[in-house]
Amino acid sequence: MSESTANPIPETAPEEDLRTKLNRETSKISWHELQKFYAKGAVIGVAAGMDLIEVGVQISADNKTLVQQWLADGSISQVNDQQAQAWYEQEQMLWAVVIMPWVLVQPVVEASE
Repeated sequence: MSESTANPIPETAPEEDLRTKLNRETSKISWHELQKFYAKGAVIGVAAGMDLIEVGVQISADNKTLVQQWLADGSISQVNDQQAQAWYEQEQMLWAVVIMPWVLVQPVVEASE
């Protein structure tokens, strides 16, 4: 393939492209399947009502000010032992997206009838 026909990969993707990518990579997973990541201390819980994709975008962008604010107000936090045990016992399903080296998780909220 000649250089003129190659499709160069941009060094940085626009924020909207990152949102699209993260949205496609977000999936439901059981807490049981996340045990090895939890054991490594790599699981970040995202509070209900927060936009999981937005949190991922801001962590990827290294937005320290906003991430520190979220950590301070409890909107995001490393999953603690008590939460992990409860999710394990409940066989909790979670939305998850990987933002290396972290796995961001948020409980799946089932629609009420």
